[in-house]
Amino acid sequence: MAQHMTRGTHRFPPMDRVVYGVPLAEALAEEIRLRDSRAVYVMASGTLTRQTDVINSVRDVLGNRLAGVYAKIGAHTPRVDVVAAANEARAAKADLVLTVGGGSVTDAAKMVGLCLGNDVTRPEQLDHFRAWITPEGKNERPPTKPPGVRFIAVPTTLSAGEFTSFAGCTDTARHVKESFGTELMMPSAVILDPAVTVYTPEWLFLSTGIRAVDHAVEDICSINPTPFSDGASLHALRLLSRGLPVVKARPGDLAARLDCQLGAWMSIMGSQNGVTKGASHGIGHVLGGTADVPHGYTSCVMLPHVLRFNEPINGERQKLVAEALGSPGMKAADTVTALIASLGLPATLRDVGVKPEQLDAIARQSMHDRWVHSNPRKIDGPAVVRELLDAAW
Repeated sequence: MAQHMTRGTHRFPPMDRVVYGVPLAEALAEEIRLRDSRAVYVMASGTLTRQTDVINSVRDVLGNRLAGVYAKIGAHTPRVDVVAAANEARAAKADLVLTVGGGSVTDAAKMVGLCLGNDVTRPEQLDHFRAWITPEGKNERPPTKPPGVRFIAVPTTLSAGEFTSFAGCTDTARHVKESFGTELMMPSAVILDPAVTVYTPEWLFLSTGIRAVDHAVEDICSINPTPFSDGASLHALRLLSRGLPVVKARPGDLAARLDCQLGAWMSIMGSQNGVTKGASHGIGHVLGGTADVPHGYTSCVMLPHVLRFNEPINGERQKLVAEALGSPGMKAADTVTALIASLGLPATLRDVGVKPEQLDAIARQSMHDRWVHSNPRKIDGPAVVRELLDAAW
């Protein structure tokens, strides 16, 4: 009798290393030494630059290798900001970019690499490189040359975009956030220093932590999980469910912050290997783009309801989720709900500013997101999405 064998291919991402628990100044000095970089262009969160000494310590490490500092990246990574930064980096003959900040700054560095590698000097030229969704719901990406310069990321939130090779970038003229990607847009190194995250607003750190929980949960419950991402995702949930409540209770606990950073890193292994997500991510993309809900909050309000909707299809996989979150025997949706509540994060669409008159448009637009089409339980039209939105209302 033929046995059913698990089949697949694991691809390692084009990243040299992840440095964790090492102070930023020490880790950065070593990275510069290894690369012999001569012109490092720094892209940083405006708040970090203005209100903390983090960027001053980076300046001290770089000395005369500092090629410039750009601290004006707007939320959702506007095209105009990206191209302005790329033009500055080009003029400075930068041979390395360093980011210190959240997802918008990380995405901006990916886009700067794309601009430098593809001779983009004006925002409208990015039209040639954006992805589009086919009528079948597939993501198509145009040919794109590799980045002109690689980067090192020092993340301050937990959404884990620094471990992927895709970037979201907003066309402010048309009010639409678009996706760009080519393999080497991923940073060549990531430095996880929990001390840098103490300046991140509490709501942002904790809610992006739930975003990381969402990555891990939807990968475990996916229609095409892989052995490697299963192992990493389950451990991600253990680390995040342990670390996030401690950070809430004791914001200065660096060991707990590092647990959260390591959990966020592990939550992304499926994304690196084609494990498809479900409707929490799919609807979340639209809530972000249409209703301006921060990504962490989209996971807080949608993930429990998507789990309940999917339970008839993947109840066995959901038991693994509950166990990894420290509540064996409970329903996964209830465990996730309890974690979100314990962190004082919003639980409903009302809480995050979504208006009732937006729900039908969100439901319609969600059907254009690829992750809605790969949800474990089939979603065959906007009416089903609307039911999920109503449950989350």
